[in-house]
Amino acid sequence: MTDEPRIEEQQAQPEAVSEEGGEDERLAALEDQLKRVAADFDNFRKRAARERADLVSLANERLVKELLPILDDLERTLVAGAEHEEAKLVEGVQLVHRSLAQLLEREGLKEIATEGQFDPHVHEALLSQPSEQDEGAVIDVLQKGYKLGERVLRPARVVVAAPRSDG
Repeated sequence: MTDEPRIEEQQAQPEAVSEEGGEDERLAALEDQLKRVAADFDNFRKRAARERADLVSLANERLVKELLPILDDLERTLVAGAEHEEAKLVEGVQLVHRSLAQLLEREGLKEIATEGQFDPHVHEALLSQPSEQDEGAVIDVLQKGYKLGERVLRPARVVVAAPRSDG
């Protein structure tokens, strides 16, 4: 019961303040506080965007640094090709392919499996052809697909077995 008079006193105070013209001051203070909170939020949003951009830049820089040796290998391969050293050219292309594939694998890139049945989550059917295989089976791969982690970067473009025409 001791709380009730205090509540009544608190409720009575704003009336007394408004009678004295303090309500305008209170409203101005709240508006000022709202402006400060909005400015703080805007600063936070800008800082977060800047930090996100910095992280992307650092990630790109790291990946590009790792790609430089592969670029060097490719340049050496082109020099060998210009000198008509075909064996060295083929060997160089194989080296560049292997180096790039290993780098991308270390970064989490995985080739999408294409054996078995068509999966619309990871495959893109470009054609369907009659086949001895079951309907919906992947019978040919036109372009490999890749995932980065669990995210599909590019679906595998495939040819799918059409329904058999038994007749």
